[in-house]
Amino acid sequence: MRTSRALLIAGVALLTLAAACGSLAEDGNGDGGPAAGDGPPGGDITMARATWDTGWFQAAIYAQLLDELGYDVSDPAELTRDANTFYPALAQEEVDLWVNGWFPLHDIYLERELFSGQLTSEPIEPVGFQVKAGAIQGYLIDKATADAMGITSMSDLADPAVAAIFDTDGDGRADLYGCNDGWGCNVVIDDHIDELVWGGNVEQVVGEYNDLINDIVRPRIGAGEPVLFYTWTPNWTIDVVVPGTDVVWLESPALPDEEADTSVAGLAGCAAGDPCELGWPVNDIRAVANIEFLEENPAVRRLLEVVEIPLQDIADQNARMAMEADYTDEMVRADAAAWIEMNRSLVDGWLATARGT
Repeated sequence: MRTSRALLIAGVALLTLAAACGSLAEDGNGDGGPAAGDGPPGGDITMARATWDTGWFQAAIYAQLLDELGYDVSDPAELTRDANTFYPALAQEEVDLWVNGWFPLHDIYLERELFSGQLTSEPIEPVGFQVKAGAIQGYLIDKATADAMGITSMSDLADPAVAAIFDTDGDGRADLYGCNDGWGCNVVIDDHIDELVWGGNVEQVVGEYNDLINDIVRPRIGAGEPVLFYTWTPNWTIDVVVPGTDVVWLESPALPDEEADTSVAGLAGCAAGDPCELGWPVNDIRAVANIEFLEENPAVRRLLEVVEIPLQDIADQNARMAMEADYTDEMVRADAAAWIEMNRSLVDGWLATARGT
């Protein structure tokens, strides 16, 4: 009996220990197993891309890197969004990430206004710096008109006679070929028009950006006719209408409450001085992801933190894309795959960092 009792006690002890170990493993809070999110990379990722095609190459690169990391990544081309629709979807966990964030331009999407009028932070986070301080924006006109009229700044358009040079619809205001509805730059251009000294004589022409450039801006420059438009870098636009040769950057005052630096030193084709005061902050291009998704996938965070793509590589791909009448998504993915293989040792280092090895 004494032996049977001892065996019973030992059995109960073993069952108790097994239950405790099982609990620790399930909770992921003790030595019984890894904490949630610290296992091998893997799972599904829903990835979007921007409607501006100058960001598609980068989106394809990141999608392929995440695939190599062990994730099942949706094709970003199947979820092409403008900023106005992407960021709310990200906050609602309808999508996990994109890599086409522009900051500070997209700062307006990091908060939302409550019914009370208070602002609250959205559960989204910019991560890493795909391109650090390399994305510029501003206004340009054809060089022939700039030289003939001595125009160096958007402030010159405060003179109605100067603004009328760029009026194509007969209302007396300069037509500024701007950004698509739903883009952050569309909002900022409207703010410039509302608040800056030159705005009263200017109206933003809104349409499909590529069509505006190819169907209106380029033909007018080729015909020697005045034209005023917005662009950014990296972008194929300045490869087909070259600053300093075909067009010039105009200076502009910044918005009164703008705190970021809006001047660019050494800008080729600036109509005024050096540095060139563009009136737009220099932007960082960054990945943006849902915070809960990042917490559940630390390997993704680590990858996003280290990936950098040279500005010139983006510009070169954008220029090739602009030369083709129909540049397919398959071609963009092929460009991304080629870039990854050309930078294989660098990429392997990023993946090792992401895996924690």
